Amino acid sequence: MNKDRPKASNVTESAATPKATIGRLSLYLRHIENLFQSGQETISSNKLGEALDISDAQVRKDLGYFGPIGHPGVGYKISQLREKLRAVLGTNRDWNVALIGLGNLGRALFGYGGFQKRGFLITALFDQDPAVVGTVHANLVVHHISELSSLTRELGLQLAILAVPTHAASEVAARVQAAGIVGVLNFAPTRLTVPKDLSVVSVDLGSELERLAFEVNRRLIPSDDDSPAPTID
Repeated sequence: MNKDRPKASNVTESAATPKATIGRLSLYLRHIENLFQSGQETISSNKLGEALDISDAQVRKDLGYFGPIGHPGVGYKISQLREKLRAVLGTNRDWNVALIGLGNLGRALFGYGGFQKRGFLITALFDQDPAVVGTVHANLVVHHISELSSLTRELGLQLAILAVPTHAASEVAARVQAAGIVGVLNFAPTRLTVPKDLSVVSVDLGSELERLAFEVNRRLIPSDDDSPAPTID
């Protein structure tokens, strides 16, 4: 039950933390978790940066947003840094998650084991397709989206993953907000307009591939700067 879980950390610094820094915190935590499991006790900003191809100055700046953590002459204590990062990222607790949309993408997300390892527990499945509602996936029955509000209260759902078509995303987000869910991970390739009390992070897989294509294209096609200078007769 949720009442026995630790409360989320009240980290006021996060409101002013750059998005790029927040993205790197997950990288830091993943590496620190591995070091913690191996029994290592300390690490310097230089070694942490080297492992992740980030400068030591950037490491110190990123971690400095959340108060003094390092120790002069010692660096960062692994256990202390691990707990701080988990508190900042909210992974020092369990989150009950609703997965909405059981198409190809939704089923793939449901089968991903990394969510549970980080405390994100998919505890309810929703769809509106009559052919999908009532089916069972890993002992979870797919409910109709109309049951979202009642099951949010019953199961203590806090977050939702949206794997729905673009045309349905805004309507589903409105249902999610009305149900009392406070955060959405949106995989629909559209920008959601939602109230301020609903936090949204969008993942547009098509846009990410375009970014990748841009980077590859930039390497393969010479820029104007690389072209030989014109000759003057």
